[in-house]
Amino acid sequence: MNEPVLLNVSPQGVATVTLNRPELHNALDDKTVDLLQATLATLAEDNSVRVVILTGAGISFSAGHDGDWLKRMADFSPEQIERDARRLSGLLQTLDRLPHPTIARVQGSAFGIGAGLIACCDVAIAVSEALFAFSDVKLGVIPAISAPYVIRAIGERATRRYFVTAERLNAGKAKRLGLIHQTVENDELDDAVAHMARSLLLNGPQAMTAAKQLVQAIGQQPIGEKVIEQSIATIVALRSSEEGREGVNAFLEMRKPGWVR
Repeated sequence: MNEPVLLNVSPQGVATVTLNRPELHNALDDKTVDLLQATLATLAEDNSVRVVILTGAGISFSAGHDGDWLKRMADFSPEQIERDARRLSGLLQTLDRLPHPTIARVQGSAFGIGAGLIACCDVAIAVSEALFAFSDVKLGVIPAISAPYVIRAIGERATRRYFVTAERLNAGKAKRLGLIHQTVENDELDDAVAHMARSLLLNGPQAMTAAKQLVQAIGQQPIGEKVIEQSIATIVALRSSEEGREGVNAFLEMRKPGWVR
């Protein structure tokens, strides 16, 4: 039996995490969720990793919940439902808070929690034929676990529409709304993702982590004294850091900084 999650790390520190259930359109069950979270948690602690790419095998990125898992959930007690909800929530939180920059390589359609994974990535590049939907209301439930990340990505008004209607979005509309950043044709996907990864490798690793953390910390706050002070403290810490000094000196000396291999 194939592993449901594959990991490959290049010599440059680009880690590619692949959902590997192509025959089931990379639907997520409890085993896949646990393995994916464990893989991401391991990468988070690995300072040799510079970029993380999340993708899927086969024609779909992820169809969302696995059907057999849903069948088992049908007889779950509230306590068991809460356990699995926390499992999924933990996965999305781990991906969202990963210190390394993340790229969603969306080689096919993504539905439900699969689209939620995309909303947690820093950059999302999708093929033009991909479709997206949050169809949970057709089952009498809602995509509550993905909601915070989807709302952040596409805004409250658009989220209300697509959570309530369960309509499908094509890649063009997903891009206009902000779920996807770039759409390409199938034969352009690998080059586009590779180009983005190479661009990220030019940046200071600690600076990118700090950028993600600052946006998460102040993104939903009003611009007041607390936000201003946090912004000042962040730039002071980074400019005073070894990486910050190396980056500025490399620029002034017209050479590559030490993190560029």
